[in-house]
Amino acid sequence: MPTPDTRPWRNRLAPYQQPSASRSILEIVLSAAPLAAIWGGAWVAAAFGLWWLALLLAVPAAGFLVRLFMVQHDCSHRSFFRNRAANDWIGRVIGVLTVTPYDCWRQTHAIHHATSGDLDRRGLGDIMTLTVAEYRALPFWRRLGYRLYRHPVVLFGVGPAYVFLLEQRLPSGLMKGGWRPWLSAMGTNLAIAAFLLAVGLLAGWQALLLVNLPTLVIAASIGVWLFYVQHQFEGTYWARRGEWDLTEAALKGASHYHLPAPLRWMTANIGVHHVHHIASRIPFYRLPAVLRDHPELSKVSRLSVPQSLRAIPLSLWDEASERLISFRQLARADRAARAA
Repeated sequence: MPTPDTRPWRNRLAPYQQPSASRSILEIVLSAAPLAAIWGGAWVAAAFGLWWLALLLAVPAAGFLVRLFMVQHDCSHRSFFRNRAANDWIGRVIGVLTVTPYDCWRQTHAIHHATSGDLDRRGLGDIMTLTVAEYRALPFWRRLGYRLYRHPVVLFGVGPAYVFLLEQRLPSGLMKGGWRPWLSAMGTNLAIAAFLLAVGLLAGWQALLLVNLPTLVIAASIGVWLFYVQHQFEGTYWARRGEWDLTEAALKGASHYHLPAPLRWMTANIGVHHVHHIASRIPFYRLPAVLRDHPELSKVSRLSVPQSLRAIPLSLWDEASERLISFRQLARADRAARAA
């Protein structure tokens, strides 16, 4: 269907950008209280040697940690509260639990919103994606490295754990950005250390290994998967700087990941990502109202769960056909070209 222009849409969606303090507080409670209760139960299970139960409880705990991350995400857009300081300090506190330096992440995520879909401004706040020409120009070992990076085990397993546990301990991408990114990263690290020390003293160090660590690793993988399917899907949008358009990038380059209702709630409607890129100041709890009141938006860049799974092999942007392709499709095209 034709892509709606974002300029009039921004005006039409302006009324949805007003947060409700009581609703925002309720959403924080609905995310943090179950997480605390599950962690408490899992710590008790670990203390009694029920390691299998502790590990099992890490799964729902990861779901609520993801939801807290979405609160932090909205705070970074200053969309959760009218007061700027309230957004920032709540985001920083949640960043201790998500092991994500809030101010660093807010800055890189803002760059992501400003450059999403721009082939000439890749590399910060996004998943690395090469064009076919760039991939072909690489030497063998760097091609192998890129293929390894795009392998599902790395992209959704090892990679997320590395990013959240190790890479975010430094202000990655902002190392030369002055003292503020370093203060955010090091301050978050100190707060994380204090939190881990408190858990270790309260629940025992085995609780950290059986409960908190699995929770974080699972939540990290879920988060990276969601970020992946929000922008890496069949029919997505990429363009060179001279041809790049914010309108197209918002509505064609961000998906409407249509999840079952329980998962929509658990992921705080982040699947309504195309609307989020049109108007990032809309709190996540108002996004369903946008789709209800403007049903034409629900059909744009809609992505089902089966369709999202078929997007996993898509690893290269083919500028000639303006679409993402897989390594297998590239190899097939190369064989056809040699045979011609």
